[in-house]
Amino acid sequence: MATTASKPGLFTAANVMNLLLVFVPVAMLMEWVFHSSPAAIFVVACLGIIPLAGQMGHATEEIAERVGEGVGGLLNATFGNAAELIIAIVALRAGLFDLVKASITGSIIGNVLLVFGLSALAGGLKYETQRFNRTAASLGSTLLVLSGVGLVVPAIFHMLVGATAPGAERNLSTEIAVVLMVTYILSLVFTLKTHRHLYMGDAGTDAEVAHGPAKPMGRSIGKLVLATIGVAVMAEFLVGAATETAEALGWSEVFVGVIVVAIIGNAAEHSTAIIMAMKNKMDAAINIAVGSSIQVALFVAPLLVFLSYVIAPQPMDLIFTPLEVLAVGLCVGIMAFCSNDGESHWMEGVQLLAVYVILGIAFYFLPAAATAGAH
Repeated sequence: MATTASKPGLFTAANVMNLLLVFVPVAMLMEWVFHSSPAAIFVVACLGIIPLAGQMGHATEEIAERVGEGVGGLLNATFGNAAELIIAIVALRAGLFDLVKASITGSIIGNVLLVFGLSALAGGLKYETQRFNRTAASLGSTLLVLSGVGLVVPAIFHMLVGATAPGAERNLSTEIAVVLMVTYILSLVFTLKTHRHLYMGDAGTDAEVAHGPAKPMGRSIGKLVLATIGVAVMAEFLVGAATETAEALGWSEVFVGVIVVAIIGNAAEHSTAIIMAMKNKMDAAINIAVGSSIQVALFVAPLLVFLSYVIAPQPMDLIFTPLEVLAVGLCVGIMAFCSNDGESHWMEGVQLLAVYVILGIAFYFLPAAATAGAH
């Protein structure tokens, strides 16, 4: 009985991810040899990034198993959003600030509404009620509130002063980025050292069964390096084709960033959260979903602001469109409400997904001209 249950299927998540690796060389051929249309290159590059991001995640987990809990947690926190960070850096260097900021917004709302929504739905279909640590979830919600403040304040400041004080807006964004980064570092101290027991859950009880014997360190590091290089190359293709693809399909850069890039950059992480929920490990699922949003808001966004002074045509601010601010605000409020009782069920997942779809529709119909004033 046990042997039959453990027999791997043909269409497992890992097999599908491995099959998608074929799009990496295909994208290279389309870009460098056949000079295909931007839309075709964009689609294939997106499909190529998904398995590469998964390989980065697996390599990071393997390294984390070897270096110990504290350093391992830091590695997972650092590389958790590496794929989308690489995409954002490439877009930043190209001066596509709309795309960069939209990918930040998309990652925040996507991880909370889409990832946690799918996790609650998938887990809820197997278990009537699933429980998680309220204290840890509440801290995550509070950090999300801080990220919301970090987006709202620059937007309101921009509405008050308009275009009369660009220097002040830039300084405000930079100093808010410093506050967010310091808060993120302190949150790592809280989660990895002083209060790490709140984040243990039950995810670690069968880690060895799930991953098997620890892989050689050199092999894992090599896989991480190769996957990172692959993501960087695919990101170059994706960003290079993004503008023309958006114009051809009638999309705005904001929609591409909020929906497409955010989903592609987090696809591997999404599947992990859903699998954890289906194993009734909601602590792990919610830590992945909310933790990834926190990383984006408190680490990735400030880091991109700092990097913009070095690699971008001009410094990037943290002024987001009103719809993006509204979306993050709704996302923060919903997450705080959902984490309050420490329980989830499938209908809660449906409601989160409904909000995500509604916001996605709004971003789809958002005219490009409506984003020009804010960005």
